[in-house]
Amino acid sequence: MEHPSPELVQTGPASPTGWSADKSSEMYGINNWGHGYFRVNQNGNVHVTPCGKSTGPSVDLLELTQDLMDRGIRVPIMIRFPDILKARVDLINNCFSKAITEHNYKGQYTGVYPIKVNQQRHLVEELVKHGQGHRMGLEAGSKPELLVVLALMKTQDAVIICNGFKDSEYIETALLSQKLGRHTIIVVDRFEEIHLIVEASKKLGIRPNIGFRVKLNTQGAGKWIDSSGARSKFGLTTVELVEGLEILKSHNMLECLELIHFHIGSQIPIIQNIKSSLKEGVRFFTEVYKQGATNLKFIDVGGGLGVDYDGTGTSDSSTNYSAQEYANDVVSALQTLCDEKGVPHPNIVTESGRFLTAHHSILVFNVTGTNDLLRHEPPRPATKTDHPLLQDLQYIYEKLNPSNINECFNDLQQSKQETLQLFTYGVLGLQQRAWAESMYFAIATKMIKLAKTLEDGEGIVEQLSDELCDTYFCNFSVFQSIPDSWAVGQLFPVMPIHRLNERPVVQATLADLTCDSDGKLEKFIDTETGKTKKTMQVHEIKKSEPYFLGVFLTGAYQEILGDLHNLFGDTDAVHVSVTASGYTLDHYVPGDTVTEVLSYVQYRHHSMVESIRQAAEEAIQRGSLSKQEAKLLIKFYEEGLSGYTYLEDPEQ
Repeated sequence: MEHPSPELVQTGPASPTGWSADKSSEMYGINNWGHGYFRVNQNGNVHVTPCGKSTGPSVDLLELTQDLMDRGIRVPIMIRFPDILKARVDLINNCFSKAITEHNYKGQYTGVYPIKVNQQRHLVEELVKHGQGHRMGLEAGSKPELLVVLALMKTQDAVIICNGFKDSEYIETALLSQKLGRHTIIVVDRFEEIHLIVEASKKLGIRPNIGFRVKLNTQGAGKWIDSSGARSKFGLTTVELVEGLEILKSHNMLECLELIHFHIGSQIPIIQNIKSSLKEGVRFFTEVYKQGATNLKFIDVGGGLGVDYDGTGTSDSSTNYSAQEYANDVVSALQTLCDEKGVPHPNIVTESGRFLTAHHSILVFNVTGTNDLLRHEPPRPATKTDHPLLQDLQYIYEKLNPSNINECFNDLQQSKQETLQLFTYGVLGLQQRAWAESMYFAIATKMIKLAKTLEDGEGIVEQLSDELCDTYFCNFSVFQSIPDSWAVGQLFPVMPIHRLNERPVVQATLADLTCDSDGKLEKFIDTETGKTKKTMQVHEIKKSEPYFLGVFLTGAYQEILGDLHNLFGDTDAVHVSVTASGYTLDHYVPGDTVTEVLSYVQYRHHSMVESIRQAAEEAIQRGSLSKQEAKLLIKFYEEGLSGYTYLEDPEQ
């Protein structure tokens, strides 16, 4: 079913409060990291333009979310836009096409998608479909992934790259796939695999297509720096490379070597690191060719093409280069060094999975509650009968002014420590500690307001704002939906998807549903400084209205790396195609039920229900549970097992 989509409109004038959607766009940096796919419209809502052009078809993300919820699809929702995948495939191919033309390069470009980045079937199918006109292939990093790739890869002139640890079964399957017309290249990642390939080839009577992965000494940069360099997990050392060539020669199989592969690293933020790695990697290619491997047709430069997650151009979560600059550098390095050695230009293979998939997926979730520590009014006044510490706090509140703010700040911090110590030693009672805590928040709130008016008050504002910031409790799991945020400190763009015509006046961190102190987001981009900050600005919650936030650029690695912390499973997911006249819901993938999640850890629905039934019968016999209560308990229990693992709206 197709649904009408609003016209793409520019942001409107400022609201009566002096705020505008343009200011929200600047605050959240959406025009920097959104790359044209995401903007803010005049209604103050995020809208999605999958083609990345301001005049292209678009959809209002809030209206889409509400429409999906009306159909019974539950938040949190993973919304995927396959049209963005197509735009990314076209972008990288156009960049390399332009670079090849400008440099008069004689080889072709053929990208491959490493399915480890996101193995969701619908996504891989979309990439295969959109990549057919570009000869785009697939990469497998394990035996199960190879089985997926062989089933889905139908582009006849594309390559299949086989990486990862390999046993005889993996290699024999890859060899036999050549009989299906697949151009399958087995990449030697470990020296021992050369012998396995030779043995399997003789056993089956099939000449293999072989690639050698070389281990570079040059390292990349960023969070995944250890995936490259001399100590990287995969690749042949120079000694192993030379010995491997001799083994192939001894078995009359040197002409089977048709690809040299090296890996620069993942999410490289700085183009200079890419350039340095390319020089070393291409030199390996030319030297191997000179050793008699004249059937070399491909050079696989691996991954590394970064995604700008924060729009700063200066952090590990950003890039200081464009896709076109990346393509230019790859082509230029190959052309220069191959011409220098008189080696024919090879076909270029990249494994830029993050670049292809990150933008297409958005996690939308609702805020379920807040914790507000600001106190605009102090508690009841301290009296002479109160402990001297309480009287000191009262005095700080009353005497605070611009001239003594630094003194009061220091006194406040000292009083806080003394309060905790006196309570621990039994000097202060529970009610007294509660009063002192309330007064502390009142003083800090007053101090923040005052410090904002002072030129040198920034440090006080920053420290107290971080301490007194609100916590917004959100209906999602960090560990399930954005695990890299927790595991490696990856920065993802986060912002409200609506009310962007209103000034966001609350500083908050985001807490997920898990009962884990790491289950939170407290690292956000500061668009003014280019650095990170512990809080983000959000709107006050209205009791009668839901408040939705979105985490963007989640399409690479996050879904497949997500875990079951606290048994929160996969979210509901939808695939939405956007057209000039509206949008279509292509696929709906239901999130895990409680029963499904429990089955992953060996719990069975029937035995669990039976256990509750037996406990209910025993309670009935004891007289502690009525038959009607037992019926209701079992009903709720079974409904819970069949329900969503996340919080559900009872009205849905």
